[in-house]
Amino acid sequence: MKVSSKSRRQFVKNAAGGLGLVSLPSILQAQKLERIEKKKIVCVGGHPDDPESGCGGTLARLAKSGHDVTIIYLTTGEAGIEGKSHAESADIRKQEAIKACDVIKAKPVFAGQIDGDTIMDNAWLSKIQNLVSIEKPDIVFTHWPIDSHKDHQIASLLTIQTWMRSQQKFLLYFFEVCAGEQTMTFHPTDYIDITDTQEQKRKALYCHASQDPPGIYACGHAAMEEFRGRELGVKAAEAFICMNGKKQGGFNFF
Repeated sequence: MKVSSKSRRQFVKNAAGGLGLVSLPSILQAQKLERIEKKKIVCVGGHPDDPESGCGGTLARLAKSGHDVTIIYLTTGEAGIEGKSHAESADIRKQEAIKACDVIKAKPVFAGQIDGDTIMDNAWLSKIQNLVSIEKPDIVFTHWPIDSHKDHQIASLLTIQTWMRSQQKFLLYFFEVCAGEQTMTFHPTDYIDITDTQEQKRKALYCHASQDPPGIYACGHAAMEEFRGRELGVKAAEAFICMNGKKQGGFNFF
């Protein structure tokens, strides 16, 4: 029996809906229904450009819906510009991140670790806990821990430990970057339609001029947006794995 593409998309939406947490999509749905309750959103990324490429469309959509968004950059990209010293690179990339956050309408925070030499220890765990707790977040995004880049792993593990130890309970979501090359074995529980903020995401990522934005998209991000959109049945989407989701009825994908 031939199955239509529409039926396949509905199957994926239904299957994912059964697995995923509805809270993130429901926050966005509340804006449609004019029942906005402002939330605090935090994203912890390894380097400038990671949050933008991984979940920039979702962050932009949340900010557009009236929620407060903060991006915590674990490092300032010190090792990210060939021929530049760490200090020179950090200065350039910090300004790029500030511009990108302005596009997304997010507040930038720089944790102070060193690109390529990130550390997972009790002192840094305390610092990240403090930075996150200051924001009093309802939702936190970070890297999927199964990633080829050590800095991404450290950002993720510090955030996971922060979530485990936090007295302020928040929802924890993982995003994907450069699927197949960096993020691996990623099976989404939640999808967010970023059709209306896809261009805003692109503009934010292109603020990171020192990082070859066309090359970042060539790493697979444009294909990821299209593929996740196909799974959801929209033009473009971002996908997430929820750390602490509970099965709930209904299929809330917005």
